[in-house]
Amino acid sequence: MHFDLNFPVTASGSISQPKKNKNKQPQQSSSAAFTPAQIKGIEARLDLLEHLGYTVIAFNQSVNKKIDPKTHVNILDGLLKQLRARPGTVFLKRLTIVLDNDSEKGFGLTNANASLVEPYDVIALLPTTSATFSLACLTHSLPSPLTAHIIALPLTLPRLPFQLKHTLVRTAIKNGAVFEINYAGAIGGESDASLSTFGVSDTGVSGKRNWWAAAREVVRVAKGKGIVVSGGVASEADYRGPKDIENLLTLLDLAQNLAHDASVTAPKSLILRAQTRKTYRAVLSEPRLVVPEATQIVPSPQQTGDGENIRDKMNISQTPSQTSPNPALMLPKPVASKKRTCEEVCLESPINGHVNKKIREAANAQGESRRKKKKGGNRERVGAV
Repeated sequence: MHFDLNFPVTASGSISQPKKNKNKQPQQSSSAAFTPAQIKGIEARLDLLEHLGYTVIAFNQSVNKKIDPKTHVNILDGLLKQLRARPGTVFLKRLTIVLDNDSEKGFGLTNANASLVEPYDVIALLPTTSATFSLACLTHSLPSPLTAHIIALPLTLPRLPFQLKHTLVRTAIKNGAVFEINYAGAIGGESDASLSTFGVSDTGVSGKRNWWAAAREVVRVAKGKGIVVSGGVASEADYRGPKDIENLLTLLDLAQNLAHDASVTAPKSLILRAQTRKTYRAVLSEPRLVVPEATQIVPSPQQTGDGENIRDKMNISQTPSQTSPNPALMLPKPVASKKRTCEEVCLESPINGHVNKKIREAANAQGESRRKKKKGGNRERVGAV
């Protein structure tokens, strides 16, 4: 299973230049549709991706500055209805918001616009200033119905518009966000036309040189973790196979196993985490009611005939015990307590009894010796007389 989470599409009339103020960025038109020629080109690109082995494809719709409820139109719902069914291929809908100085005050990811964001499967942010990069890493990467799981970077610009700080990058990765690297800039291919219109993409030899320098910096700061690789390609000639992309990532000083994770494991985990936007407090599992099984009620002995017989036998066995009690089971009757002296108590102990026996034997021996001496003295007196 291989993933391409950036399949850029642009409908005819989806980007228009305001007439009153030409210095403003292009805005999205309310009437956006795909012509038959565009549908044919998208089908050809999808056929090539299937031939290369991609099974999960995310169509990307780009919005500049913020989500405006008055002008925002979901062009991906109508596109999926016009495409033919492809068994074994999963289509996802992705929304990318390009953030600039005007987006620092807010870019539409609020609870009021939750209904506009809910149809999209994946939300991505493309910051172009230091303040918006901090917001994307610290605030909008936390689990919520408006979580942005992808932080895209303008790698083809002459220089990154912000510094990649270790604390911001690690916090975003800890919260579950990933940093996207589009390989379209590495080969100098044609990228998303809307990004070029917004001024955050550059093509040609200079764009390729800028991409290699910026991509190495991203890999160094992220230490090879929390990185996902996507296509971002708008031309059929610039698509590459999954193994070619892994070999391309190894040129960024990325280990072979980490390159495989960036193209297979990380996108799969990202899609699973993106589903938590539609659950309560980012909980994937749904509660299931478990009904306990009915327990069998055992009838009491009084309700059955067998029980009555057992009860009768118990009564019969109890009758003789009541008339003639067993003397072995009878407790001795309590004897009236009698006060005893300390000498009597001491004499009853086994140790004191043994000692007293020795004392009595010694006393008897002394008494016998005295009697013998007394008898001998009496005999001497009789002889003298």
